[in-house]
Amino acid sequence: MISRIDLRGAAFPGGGIDRDLLPRAELDVEAALEKVRPICDDVRHRGTAALIEYAHRFDGVTMERVRVPAEALTRALDELDPAVRAALEESIRRARLVHREQRRADHTTQVVPGGTVTERWVPVERVGLYAPGGRSVYPSSVVMNVVPAQEAGVASMAVASPPQAEFGGLPHPTILAACALLGVDEVYAAGGAQAVAMFAYGTEECRPVAMVTGPGNIWVAAAKRLLKGRIGIDAEAGPTEIAILADATADPVHVAADLISQAEHDPLAASVLVTDSEELATAVEKELAVQVAATKHVEDRIAPALAGRQSGIVLVDGLDQGLAVVDAYAAEHLEIQTEDAAAVAARVRNAGAIFVGAYAPVSLGDYAAGSNHVLPTGGCACHSSGLSVQSFLRGIHVVDYTREALAEVAGHVVTLADAEDLPAHGAAVKARFDWKVPGSK
Repeated sequence: MISRIDLRGAAFPGGGIDRDLLPRAELDVEAALEKVRPICDDVRHRGTAALIEYAHRFDGVTMERVRVPAEALTRALDELDPAVRAALEESIRRARLVHREQRRADHTTQVVPGGTVTERWVPVERVGLYAPGGRSVYPSSVVMNVVPAQEAGVASMAVASPPQAEFGGLPHPTILAACALLGVDEVYAAGGAQAVAMFAYGTEECRPVAMVTGPGNIWVAAAKRLLKGRIGIDAEAGPTEIAILADATADPVHVAADLISQAEHDPLAASVLVTDSEELATAVEKELAVQVAATKHVEDRIAPALAGRQSGIVLVDGLDQGLAVVDAYAAEHLEIQTEDAAAVAARVRNAGAIFVGAYAPVSLGDYAAGSNHVLPTGGCACHSSGLSVQSFLRGIHVVDYTREALAEVAGHVVTLADAEDLPAHGAAVKARFDWKVPGSK
């Protein structure tokens, strides 16, 4: 059901881990680029008509407009299961608590008397937020995208989610209800690369945005890569992944349950256990067999995900090697189920989010920890962060110098300009004083 990789006794130059030895899915975004390019170009030139055509081709729906009517949002919220509404409201409340604290304040530094640099944090003006809607429905992704954008002060935002034949060509009603709960009234029934293109280029119904965020499939990731530069993006999110660093103190029931919880997302989802306990590894394998047999989505998602090359149990010599492995893997979600888990977690350098101890499973972070679940995948956690308020803010330096403050440093500016053979740079300073400027009278 799940393979083993034995790194015990292996020596790596400089103490590093060869990443090619670790489980990882093959995800060829470059190949997908050429398939999404004509779709994006078509949306650019034909707008709404192209979106309607792709909805029919890819989603099996017939529609006359892409924007979701306001009454559909109201109806979805009115008909939402009260228990689901209460859970979403609590998820929103907790996410706001965490994300509100992330907002940076403007700061002014006095460099010299009369010379200041202020860093202003300005929100992106308009953003497009993507909520997947393929094998599962993800109202939680609406929460995780919208809340940080709102807390950042984004003035205009739109949500896109794939149309569903079951619901008359609209996105899933729980997606619509989540948007209504959050006060988002601009929602589009569009999915895949065509949704990203809609946001990037604009259509008759949708104004262009400055930034697109949110998880999606390989076609969404490819469109983000293709259009990056025209729009800002959060990341090229690939299939979800969990790594668990565990020792002999871990409960195999918990470990197996958490591996399965990620595998049920997608057949390409990655579930990786890193442990120095062969006894735990064996117990987890046995527990996987028991728990998988008792759950849903086995044949189409869980079984192929656990058996795929992206999943596995990695045996290591000890905790230090285990930490080196999880840092090299740079998981989207990393659970620490060891003795003194908090101290071990403090040593981790690369992870999208870290879940500490037996009572902080990834599922908690998916819905109600208050953290954000839009996280870097595919090893990108070694250089990228998850979605946050900062994702929607731009830092702008405001430089304010008096004549006296400029005069004090003018000689250094001119010297450096000359050193770079850019005399006009120096002349721009000289022109403000009595210095001779080339070509002036």
